[in-house]
Amino acid sequence: MFMYMELIDVSDFSWSGCQNVNALQSAKFCGDDSFSLVDKDALDTQVKDRKIQEAAEKARNEELANEMKQNDKIMCMLEERQKNDIRNINKAINEFQKNFQKPETRREFDLSDPQALKKDKPARLSDNDPRCTVSGLQKFMGEDLNYDQRMKFQKEQLREWSLQQQREWKNALADQKFADDLYDKNRIELDQKIMEQQRKEEENRRAVCAATKDFNRTQAAELADRKKMEKRQKMKDDMDEISSLLQGDLLSENPEQAVSSFGRHRVITDRWKGMSRDQLMAIRYSQQQQVLEKLRLKEEERQRDAEWDRQSIQAARAQLVLERHQQRQNQERRRALDNINAELSQEQKSKNIYLKEEAYSNFPTSQYYAQFNTTSR
Repeated sequence: MFMYMELIDVSDFSWSGCQNVNALQSAKFCGDDSFSLVDKDALDTQVKDRKIQEAAEKARNEELANEMKQNDKIMCMLEERQKNDIRNINKAINEFQKNFQKPETRREFDLSDPQALKKDKPARLSDNDPRCTVSGLQKFMGEDLNYDQRMKFQKEQLREWSLQQQREWKNALADQKFADDLYDKNRIELDQKIMEQQRKEEENRRAVCAATKDFNRTQAAELADRKKMEKRQKMKDDMDEISSLLQGDLLSENPEQAVSSFGRHRVITDRWKGMSRDQLMAIRYSQQQQVLEKLRLKEEERQRDAEWDRQSIQAARAQLVLERHQQRQNQERRRALDNINAELSQEQKSKNIYLKEEAYSNFPTSQYYAQFNTTSR
């Protein structure tokens, strides 16, 4: 019951139900739980009045909204009618001005005539027009009638000069490219010749080495065979000598018994006791001479190879120096050509400045004006 009373808006109660509300609030504040008297009819009447009031307010708001919509439609129609009236009035004014107030009928039309320049006679018809007197200031240097044709001819002439310079530049580039290609071709041919020569030298060196190796192998084989034969012969001679010594008087110390009857340089093998110290020294000296000769031949071959390598390196260095010199010459020629082009460009700019600021800007001076009104006439 108390929760239901709290939900009621006391401000909406009518004056007739204020006593009941006061009595209920007094009963609530007093804390009398046994109090249960409530005026339900008064509360229902208040709720019904509230609903009626809300429905009336809602109807009034809808009526106002409909009225505002109607007013907006009327305002739109009035604005559209006003626009149409203004458009028709402006159209009628324009038609009237077009038909009855033409610009040609105005007194000051000659001052604002758009065709005045077309109707007017030009200042001069030709360069020899008698109307172009000195005092008329209608003809100056560089302001002749064929100015456009003359400028066109000059531009065409400049264009031809520019095209000619471009052709010369292209020809120079083509010549330079041809020279570079020819130089590259010659260098490639020279490199190929050098490589071919080196290849032939390498092949010859390999052939010599192979021949030397085969010769040494043959000599080694012959030496091995000879040593085998000598060993075999020595063994045979030793056996023969042993048998001869055992069978004869070969143990004597007389060396003359071994001398052959064909000469002192030959010995009888079955009587020979061996070589003397001098003979052994001579053989060793001969062997040493052979070793030195072989070392000398190897040193000569090494020096010859070193000389070939040195000459090849010098030729390569000379070729490199020649290439660098050629590159420096090309750079100098290109730099000189760039300087010439820069000078030509500067001369062209100076000429254009002179033509623009001096030749084509002829302003009258005080001396020019001084030649007028010099007589009594």
